[in-house]
Amino acid sequence: MASIFAHGLTAFAFSKSFKNDLYSIKLWSLGVICAILPDVDVLGFKFGIAYGDFWGHRGFTHSLLFACILSLLICFLFYRKKMKAYQGVFLFIYFFSCTASHGVLDAMTTGGLGIAFLSPFDTTRYFFPFRPIQVSPIGASRFFSQWGLKVILSELIWVGIPALGYIMITYLVHNSFKSKN
Repeated sequence: MASIFAHGLTAFAFSKSFKNDLYSIKLWSLGVICAILPDVDVLGFKFGIAYGDFWGHRGFTHSLLFACILSLLICFLFYRKKMKAYQGVFLFIYFFSCTASHGVLDAMTTGGLGIAFLSPFDTTRYFFPFRPIQVSPIGASRFFSQWGLKVILSELIWVGIPALGYIMITYLVHNSFKSKN
């Protein structure tokens, strides 16, 4: 898996797509939660759930259906009034993108069993052909090691630089619209 830092940074970068009428700490905080939450499945190890099971790591909670369900839930719980307006579509797309980005980043890592993107309809696990991100160890004690340092360095290149580029582009786009108005 990618680290929580990469998942959180991706959600934060996506949040910069919004103009001031929707952008808030609440918005990007919920986006970061959506981006990190699929890894709740690691708790299954404590309960004897095997890695490759439906509820195992990188299983259903990494699927596109889970991203859809979580996005609808977040919108319903935190943005119910805005869901009736056009803004609701953008909020749903944002939370869906944040949640789905988790599986996308994990499918670009060098380890694991792949991602069950289509679960529960198809539980096949997939990786992308291009897998430059070092897989992150599970557990804080293992993360703060030489392995964790390699993970952070690969994520700086493959997630940090694109996220910074995206933030800069959205900043320029937003400012170009301000200057025209």
